[in-house]
Amino acid sequence: MKIPSLNRDQQKFLFVLSIAVIYITLVAWLNFLQGPTWWDEKHFWETSLTFSDRLVPSINDLRDYGELNTPLPFIIFGALEYFFHQGIFAGRLLNLILSLSMVFIIGWPARGKGGRAILCLIGLFLCPYYLWLSGRLYTEMITSFWVMMGFVAYVRNRHFLSCVAFILAIASRQYMLAFPVAIMAYELMVAILKIIRRRGIILVEPWRWLAPLIASASIFGWFYLFGGLAPATGITVRDTPELQETIWAVTPGGIINFLSFVGVYIVIPEFILFQPQNRLQALKPKWRKVICIAVILLLFILLFPPLFGGSGNINKLARLLPYDILKLIFYYCLSLLACIRFSQPDLISTVVLFNSLVMMKAHSWDRYILPLVIVFWYLKSTGLAEEFNIFKQQDKMLIKEDGVTKFLS
Repeated sequence: MKIPSLNRDQQKFLFVLSIAVIYITLVAWLNFLQGPTWWDEKHFWETSLTFSDRLVPSINDLRDYGELNTPLPFIIFGALEYFFHQGIFAGRLLNLILSLSMVFIIGWPARGKGGRAILCLIGLFLCPYYLWLSGRLYTEMITSFWVMMGFVAYVRNRHFLSCVAFILAIASRQYMLAFPVAIMAYELMVAILKIIRRRGIILVEPWRWLAPLIASASIFGWFYLFGGLAPATGITVRDTPELQETIWAVTPGGIINFLSFVGVYIVIPEFILFQPQNRLQALKPKWRKVICIAVILLLFILLFPPLFGGSGNINKLARLLPYDILKLIFYYCLSLLACIRFSQPDLISTVVLFNSLVMMKAHSWDRYILPLVIVFWYLKSTGLAEEFNIFKQQDKMLIKEDGVTKFLS
């Protein structure tokens, strides 16, 4: 897909105008953020109020509350109520501001981005959960914002800031562990390859993997505080599946569900927006690899079939199919798209892998893909989605120019 050739000033004007129209329409549709609570907003707001009577929550407040995810979003919503007494409106407004901030980071037509940034923004908006949750009191915007800040700092070699951002992301939702673990694994593979190629251990930058390791380790602090994977009260009052109650319970079929979400919300939009003919041509010489991936995935899905329950648009669509075999084919085809697209040894493929593994402990819901969607389109908009390749990293170094990280040989 191509967009008309415009100079940068025209691109900026078009960007600001389009975003203004979209978000004004969104706010008006949401009754100017004053509408009644919607689904999870009701109990999220009730939980936030338990953190609103004091600025600094007590240990008991942190240990015992009626939700399954870590408490930072509720602490923030409670602090807004403590300071401003504006009710649910203040939390919704914060989410809207965070949503706009991420839109500007991804879509702003900076030098070197060209029309790619606008296309990436379109890709982001094609995930319906982004705008849908932007003006509601849900935890996604706060969680996704910290994840994105972790990646923004990481690609600029600000590893301490990246570590802090990922710690805050995990403090917002346990599943965000997948992102720093993926970065750590990727950097360790790069470091090992450098050592194998006899470049000397002195060239290995330890903070590139130590920072995400420290961030990842913060999850154990929450497990210790909760005495388990989540607060005991949250497990009691919510309809909690067994796999979220115990450490070792997993559902491998959840990987297929999540990969199918990746296929719908990332792979298909990217294919449509970015030169589909070139991508098809690039697959021709790799047909043996594609067949191998297809066979391995088929064996996996026969051993560990996807979950036919769950929530969200994709699971609802699958349930419309009359026979289980059709549902199996549906999930297989979508997840195969994701496996083929993210079969390269690069950072974003590692992130997809670890997100998929973490989803073995999660309820199947395509809403949970939102942080990954945001990270993907951020890396794509900066031109780094394909550059963080394990083998390319051996001969390239990062520089920062005009706020955008680039690679030099």
